[in-house]
Amino acid sequence: QLQLVESGGDLVQPGESLRLSCTASRMTLGYYAIGWFRQAPGKEREGVSCISAGTNSANYADSVKGRFTISRGRAYNTVYLQMNSLEPEDTGVYYCGAFWSPRSPICSMNSRYDNWGQGTQVTVSS
Repeated sequence: QLQLVESGGDLVQPGESLRLSCTASRMTLGYYAIGWFRQAPGKEREGVSCISAGTNSANYADSVKGRFTISRGRAYNTVYLQMNSLEPEDTGVYYCGAFWSPRSPICSMNSRYDNWGQGTQVTVSS
């Protein structure tokens, strides 16, 4: 079973940046689409971004387009989410999940991602 760990969350002010990491120890993520999701208190989990395994093509929620960037590390055991120009609405627990799709050229936020980590807290407040 694939084990994922999220890290990088912090308390920041609006307009600042964070980089989240999604890491699998001793295992490559190169054959999986990776999705980032977030959940605010009292709200359902929502998709933020995903990156495909076949071409590293990325998709983003409308609310984060132009501000967030998803990428894979050179060692291919880590996927990053660079978050710039953070807003209070970005506050929540951020999770990453994996979807086995080694040949797919694109990713979808509606895929059935699994192997969720414990999440990392992002708080954007002045």
